[in-house]
Amino acid sequence: MNEPVTIKDRREAADLASATRRLLRDAGGELAAPFLDDWPADPRWRATSPRALPVVKWLSPARRAGWPNAATVLACLEAASPRVTWRQTYGPEDFGREFLERYGWTELIGERGPIVSEKIAVGFLLLGPEVTYPAHSHDAEEIYLTLSGAAAWRRGAERWRDEPAGALIHHPSRLPHAMRTGAAPLLALYAWRGGDLKQKSRIVKARELRAS
Repeated sequence: MNEPVTIKDRREAADLASATRRLLRDAGGELAAPFLDDWPADPRWRATSPRALPVVKWLSPARRAGWPNAATVLACLEAASPRVTWRQTYGPEDFGREFLERYGWTELIGERGPIVSEKIAVGFLLLGPEVTYPAHSHDAEEIYLTLSGAAAWRRGAERWRDEPAGALIHHPSRLPHAMRTGAAPLLALYAWRGGDLKQKSRIVKARELRAS
């Protein structure tokens, strides 16, 4: 017998997943196609426990200022937020306590989220204003679709580049990348495929970026 899911009921989770899939299909183009191919066709469910984080206070402002094309996803996520598991990959020893006050993510599909998948991980990253997510890398290939907030993104040793809401950003396996916000929070949809879907990202030092 299937266990209850974290989100209020399966219909709420299924609605969020359906809206997310449509958005990736419409906005993701060829980059999103492999992730959509691995999307669970007959979802299995797992129980998780609701967990809030300080960063969630910026979810409502992000939704109100969000990309119009993402309105359904944003509304579903905000409605479900009190019942989802907001997580952090890092501890204070990694980037400091101030970073943790403005950082969090929640997984919808994958090896930890309410919808089970061993092939892809799909969820949402939320960063508060005026914060830098330092350079990191992981084995999984990754795409981000920004849903709210203009932010600066950096790939490898390239220069920082401003990306608006609605931008699609691709990180091949093991490519170091970083983000930083300005006055507005950043909310982005992410998808991973390949590699260990529960891997903690490797922190990349500045000297490694200069050498790459």
